[in-house]
Amino acid sequence: MVQLLLNRFKNTVLLFVLVPIIIGIISCGNFSQGEATGTVNSLKELEHSKFEMNTDLVVGANQTDKYLPLLQGKRIGIVANQTSVIFKDTKNRSYTHLVDSLLALKVNVKKVYAPEHGFRGTADAGELVKDGIDTKTGLPIISLYGDNKKPKPEQLANIDLVIFDIQDVGARFYTYISSLHYVMEACAEQKIPLLILDRPNPNGHYMDGPVLEMAHKSFIGMHPVPVVHGMTIGEYAQMINGEKWLKNNVICKLTVIPVKNYTHQTAYSLPIKPSPNLPNDVAINLYPSLCFFEGTNVSAGRGTEKQFQIFGSPFLNKEMFTYTYQFTPIPNEGSKHPKHEGKLCYGMDLSETKPLNRLDLNYLIEAYQATSDKETFFTTFFTKLAGTEKLQKQIEGRLTAFEIKKTWVRDLKAYNTMRQAYVIYD
Repeated sequence: MVQLLLNRFKNTVLLFVLVPIIIGIISCGNFSQGEATGTVNSLKELEHSKFEMNTDLVVGANQTDKYLPLLQGKRIGIVANQTSVIFKDTKNRSYTHLVDSLLALKVNVKKVYAPEHGFRGTADAGELVKDGIDTKTGLPIISLYGDNKKPKPEQLANIDLVIFDIQDVGARFYTYISSLHYVMEACAEQKIPLLILDRPNPNGHYMDGPVLEMAHKSFIGMHPVPVVHGMTIGEYAQMINGEKWLKNNVICKLTVIPVKNYTHQTAYSLPIKPSPNLPNDVAINLYPSLCFFEGTNVSAGRGTEKQFQIFGSPFLNKEMFTYTYQFTPIPNEGSKHPKHEGKLCYGMDLSETKPLNRLDLNYLIEAYQATSDKETFFTTFFTKLAGTEKLQKQIEGRLTAFEIKKTWVRDLKAYNTMRQAYVIYD
């Protein structure tokens, strides 16, 4: 326990030095080609700072005057889920679904394309989502998850324009940007325009994490970007086009309806869960840091009511933490068979954590040091999540968070230089 606490102290002190430097290099809107200079007075200030909540935000879907003329006389396909809504009253968060609204406006919607978690957003992570018929509208639903991640030519037949409107959370391994890639590629090949109704990125105020090495490309990481990429869906789509990441260098004809009154420093509280296991703002903020546990034998809270707000395992020594938390995962919404189902887990409760403006590796490092089962701590999935084999080796080699993050700086700086060409918002 003493050694672990010393490591924790060492990580914290070193990050006190490193994080302001990294923020000076890669914080959205604060990039400098010259030497990095600290802009944050302390680690506490960095972790606990809050961004101003802008109640005047107008998401792309609400700006019907800008895109309804583009839909007239066209047969429309829509890539959508439960977050694809038009807000009636942003203060009280009342809304109607985009598909329902467009049908009421006599727009000729022909098909709905559903990403991971399905059109209504109730499927487990990784669960097969089948084609079907939406019971409310009678529209055919085509799954873009499982074996059919890219719309087939016949699935785009008789479609003149595709709308993409999905709330993202700004992490590379959150699969909606992979679905975006395949939709763009299919539309480009079939010469169908794509209209993106943009939404804020709740983790759009920073960039962090290892940049994916293309040798580890998968559906949870398709592009050479960091874990936290600092872009909205609209910006990201422009980057996919501009960097020619689509197959055979095809270019998708793209129109983006930007969010009004938004910058990357604007806080945004999601009014609808983007997926079953991201139930609130705390989970969304912690997701980039805690999702690494999905590639280990540690639970990130699936099968509880605090998904991505807690972590723990039967193999963690509860005496080695500065504070402890116990939970037993059981089947629930979004996790029919959670990791360590029915077993008592020891770990940490982070549900009261102040918002983070960085990816925090300390949870992962401490869990590895505390586990009694180091040989099976990491699974093969971990490398896909990290996008590199280096991170696992660095943790096994007992590097501190400071030492690991120092190895990311050059790639993050190069990424942000590339990113600047596609940024829509300050």
